[in-house]
Amino acid sequence: MLKKDFWYDLPKELIAQEPADPRDSARLMVLNRADDSIKHEIFRDLPDHLNAGDVLVLNNSKVLPARLIGDKVPTGAVCEVLLLRQAKGDTWECLARPGRRMQAGTKLRFGDGSLTAVVDETLPDGNKLVTFTYDTQTLYEKLDEFGKMPLPPYITKQLEDQSQYQTVYAKELGSAAAPTAGLHFTPELLKTIQDKGVKIVEVTLHVGLGTFRPVNEESIEDHHMHTEWYCVDEAAAAAINEARANGHRVVAVGTTSCRTLEAVWARYGRIVPCSGSTDIFLYPGVELHAIDALVTNFHLPESTLIMLIAAFYGYEKTMAAYKVAVEQKYRFFSFGDAMLIE
Repeated sequence: MLKKDFWYDLPKELIAQEPADPRDSARLMVLNRADDSIKHEIFRDLPDHLNAGDVLVLNNSKVLPARLIGDKVPTGAVCEVLLLRQAKGDTWECLARPGRRMQAGTKLRFGDGSLTAVVDETLPDGNKLVTFTYDTQTLYEKLDEFGKMPLPPYITKQLEDQSQYQTVYAKELGSAAAPTAGLHFTPELLKTIQDKGVKIVEVTLHVGLGTFRPVNEESIEDHHMHTEWYCVDEAAAAAINEARANGHRVVAVGTTSCRTLEAVWARYGRIVPCSGSTDIFLYPGVELHAIDALVTNFHLPESTLIMLIAAFYGYEKTMAAYKVAVEQKYRFFSFGDAMLIE
């Protein structure tokens, strides 16, 4: 298939600039694979579509407030770094601006000066290796103090509350972007789901900025996915396998939970406790084995995420559903509304 097959027209005013408040007041488009029906509901109605014995799989990755704005020493020129990946210890691979003026040896200062850094080298792709120095026990404490959330480029409004870009169950620090389908859940909604007899389990997949990298190849089969780290623990694997053995459904929350389970299935032929890195690419023609239903947001045209949806739901039905979403003025992308494919 071609990249252009996944294009759709989206009015700019439908790109959500802030999350729904309360979180579970977002709209929910329900797509039924059995009868091809489409229903328009509210996210808090999700429990009506879950049954006792089902397993709801959440990605508990937590977003690092990894965007640091500071100045160069001694010139005072404004600079910005975005932490992407821990290379070793306090040395991180970073995006840097202005990149050309931040060569090896450049010294940086952030906040009140208690967080400093030096650029070690420029990598072949233009990213920088940067080593940080700080006066607290961990760098994460300084990021909490001075860092900002690395919001996607299509969100231009600044957050008043940085927790709006975290799920209520986020635990494991490491993502450069939020697993956004999970932003719609509240503690009360999760309790309602549990009270129905639905088992809630957590996996971890640290979302990389590669999730926003465009598909440049005309033929999507030629696209190479970015790599992300994942972990499935014993409790999650056991619950998923028990549900499947008893004829119940595995409902993935978000493309990240889906990719985690499908990566494990592709490697082992079943769900087992494990961790590792995956660059699995799910697109029409690739069969999904590990999930029975999917909660997800509305994704960018020509992105690998909409291709994943088409792999699960079918290409024609996916593009038709997106057309309906535009016509019905659903809110799109990270802070937008959701769909349930069941």
